[in-house]
Amino acid sequence: MKKSFLLIVASVVLAACSSLNNTATKPVDIQFIRNATLKINHNGKTFLVDPSLSAKNSFMSFVIPNKNLNPTVDLPLPIKQITNGLDAILVTHTHLDHFDTAAKKYINPNIPLFGQPFDKGVFEKSPFKNVSLIENKEEFKGTTIIRTNGKHGPDHMLKALGKVSGFVLKAKSYPTIYIVGDCLFDNEIKNNIKKYNPDIIIVNSGGAVFGGETILMDEKKAIELAKFTPKAKIIAVHMEALDHCKTTREIIRKEAKKAQVDIIVPNDGDFIKL
Repeated sequence: MKKSFLLIVASVVLAACSSLNNTATKPVDIQFIRNATLKINHNGKTFLVDPSLSAKNSFMSFVIPNKNLNPTVDLPLPIKQITNGLDAILVTHTHLDHFDTAAKKYINPNIPLFGQPFDKGVFEKSPFKNVSLIENKEEFKGTTIIRTNGKHGPDHMLKALGKVSGFVLKAKSYPTIYIVGDCLFDNEIKNNIKKYNPDIIIVNSGGAVFGGETILMDEKKAIELAKFTPKAKIIAVHMEALDHCKTTREIIRKEAKKAQVDIIVPNDGDFIKL
């Protein structure tokens, strides 16, 4: 009887350990490249997000007409290193600072690319041969890619700016990542956070100004988002690479410290392991 009891106890302990192992969260590696361009290693796959690979001062200014002033800084590492080992590409929208001619030139066109239906025409003219336009979600080698909506500015500017998306990456045993995209912080973004309960949120928070209007989150909105979801790890990007982005890394770091919230603010080329 005693032996049977010990066997039962051992079975329960082993089952508990097995359950813990199955629910353990595995780490993800994120390398911030420049502006909104990132390499994310998630579920054993490497995703390149919003590839804008142009050289410094090679495309149009968003402030001064007829001037090529963007990007305002060079890439932190060679393009070959950025494009090496990719499994898929995620494009939130096709503005030049998220998907440019250099990306079309230097990235292997056979790599699967996931984008939004609004950009169908742009992708049809691109060299990429394996494009999936996500209405709601797609499965990719064990990862669920969910497309989310948002607004790239106030309502009266949305026709001019076009539609933008975000993406949620979900896979068993890995943190859920929410790439917000070029969106203002509004009820739609709040509802996305409530619905998907992300562990990591990547926020474009450069405070871009276009036509006299703020069309992107700034330091205040990034802090508001961090307070809204205190359990998530917040990574702030889309700064110090374009001439219409007014929020700097130093501003966000300073204001986040003052507000007593944790926001990761990487420099170009930095690695983040979460």
